[in-house]
Amino acid sequence: MHRTRKGKRRLFGVVATATAAVAAVPAGHADPMIGLSRNTFGMPGLIDMPSAEVRPDGELGLNITALNDGTMRNTLTFQIAPRLTGAFRYSRVPGLMPKKGAPAGTYEALYDRSFDIRWQFLEEGPYMPAMAVGLQDFIGTGVYSSEYIVATKALNDRLRVTAGLGWGRLGSHGGFSGWGTRPVYDYSSTGGKFNSGSWFKGDIAPFFGLAYALNDKVTLKAEYSSDDYVKETQLDGFNRRTSVNFAVDYRVSEVFGLQLYYMYGEKVGFQLTRNINPHSPPFPSGIERAPLPVRPRPPVSADPEGWSGAWSADPTAQPAIQGVLAESLAKDGQILESMSLSATRAELRVRNETYASQPQAIGHVARMATRALPPSVETIVVTSVEKGMPVSSVTFRRSDLEKYENTRAAEMLQHVAITGVQPDPAQVRTPGLYPRFQWSLTPYAEASIFDPDDPFRVDFGAQIGARWELAQGLILSGNIRQKAFGSLSDSTRVSNSVVQHVRSDLVEYQKHGDLALQHLTMAYYTQPAENLYGRLTVGYLERMYGGVSGELLWKPVDSRLALGIEANWAKQRDFDQHFGFQDYSVATGHASAYYDFGKGYVGELDVGRYLAKDWGATVSLDREFENGWRVGAFATITDMSSNDFGEGSFDKGIRITIPVAWTTGKPSVNTLQTTIRPLQRDGGARLDVDGRLYETVRGAQAGDMYNQWGRFWR
Repeated sequence: MHRTRKGKRRLFGVVATATAAVAAVPAGHADPMIGLSRNTFGMPGLIDMPSAEVRPDGELGLNITALNDGTMRNTLTFQIAPRLTGAFRYSRVPGLMPKKGAPAGTYEALYDRSFDIRWQFLEEGPYMPAMAVGLQDFIGTGVYSSEYIVATKALNDRLRVTAGLGWGRLGSHGGFSGWGTRPVYDYSSTGGKFNSGSWFKGDIAPFFGLAYALNDKVTLKAEYSSDDYVKETQLDGFNRRTSVNFAVDYRVSEVFGLQLYYMYGEKVGFQLTRNINPHSPPFPSGIERAPLPVRPRPPVSADPEGWSGAWSADPTAQPAIQGVLAESLAKDGQILESMSLSATRAELRVRNETYASQPQAIGHVARMATRALPPSVETIVVTSVEKGMPVSSVTFRRSDLEKYENTRAAEMLQHVAITGVQPDPAQVRTPGLYPRFQWSLTPYAEASIFDPDDPFRVDFGAQIGARWELAQGLILSGNIRQKAFGSLSDSTRVSNSVVQHVRSDLVEYQKHGDLALQHLTMAYYTQPAENLYGRLTVGYLERMYGGVSGELLWKPVDSRLALGIEANWAKQRDFDQHFGFQDYSVATGHASAYYDFGKGYVGELDVGRYLAKDWGATVSLDREFENGWRVGAFATITDMSSNDFGEGSFDKGIRITIPVAWTTGKPSVNTLQTTIRPLQRDGGARLDVDGRLYETVRGAQAGDMYNQWGRFWR
């Protein structure tokens, strides 16, 4: 839309007046400015419009917005950093998609996937508002594509005002000409690309509003919207009667929220919100099993032989002590793999099978050692073992354990050394460890989302998992599933991929996977040299592929950097997931670099050949929390063209890891993992191999140990 110069001056006056109102009144709010309410897009905001607020650091939000015209917006938000917010959205937008096989001008609902990012670049001060810049739907078909700069100011403890300028959808009503020409996007295109050619181009329009908290539970909101709903008006008959919207936000609790909307004189709707903060587990701290306390050594007069070390000359001493320690650790859910013992030093090599935090497991071991070792043993070394590989050693002085038991864990950390593992030919293996067989019978649920025919399908059933450790580092494992009931087999979707169907036939595996062998592998883990770890896995590697996978990882115990290389030969399995194979096979592999940036941020770069024989790279960034939570995003670009890739243009997604211990309050090394992809296509696809080395060893190395050391005395 175009405006006269006089009209532009008038609009600039409106914006200037609103901004002055936002900035004029002092208030003492902490940095960053936290907002407790979300807009219809799931982001911090008013109703349809954004604000400059952020959510509590690290929080995940699950939001469902439904309007009476059939619009649905399902949004996952994540507060990536204190002032950086991201979101992934799956929406149903009625009446925007040309209906296939129908006469021209016939439209049906568009199912759209979109990503948002927003940065609060200015803190709220006594006279300045908080300010943020945001990109809405910056990857995709652009149905919600818009950009904005927005300011929010608290006028008092109850009232906040917001004013901003929008482009794209947020610049479509009541605005003026900006700079550049904004492209018109085709909603029926493959989408999935960065639509950077449109950012901050085209018409600009002001929006503003306010939020008033009646009390701690109820907030009233009103706004002037700059979204003209152009396409909805043209194609779906939407009647936009007014620019003023109203809403009531009700905080049911700290984690649940409900909003009711009246919008544009036409729409009514609601939003349900579930907030999840990794820092706030659902169960209170301290309900887990209490560890044994440190046992102070007796005075020399009470045990002169023990203090002198003469006991070490007795050949029966170490087997007896090792047996007692192994039994105590087994009751604690840990395994004493081996042990060396002298008059003044003991090294215990232990596998933790219970505690999500390795420092917590080591703290239990150290305290048990004070109860079993003779008084002359002053140096205690606890070496963490993962899949038969000694990964790192923590060295204590026993006198420090006795001295600092009732202090903060940080105090104890000042008196320990976390190092690489030194060769120790005196290690004696605990008898009877191998072979060792374990099995489990558990329920499972598998869901399919983002299918326009039925956006949510799910199967339920039972699975049997088994693990047979034949020798140190040699593991035979498998998993079989049996569906009980569900709807995954109802799908009629057929892959339209023009390249080899390496992943896009997932629905065929879901439909035909009755009594399915998920994987059956033999894996061998070894340490060929210092700081070097190796893995070789053979068998049915995952539900879609069998073959051979080999990996080497260089990872010093105190290094932020790790380097790895993986090579695989894989053959595609039959859809029934029994023992047969299809004709397709491929050699695939990657060189990888991992880097711990600190403060919980870990990056990864993988470069190599993918399952469809395309070459490229995957970049990922994860935020990790001290309690084991992890939220990350990844994107893969290969030499496969966007046309060959199809809808989505390139592979990307979000991955979430939740520790079982966080959900139950009970110690567990298990996690719940999910990867959310807008689409599962064939480009940029990798093998899903269990037990990759970086994730196997890093939890027991210096970076993670320092981050989680607060649980040492737990």
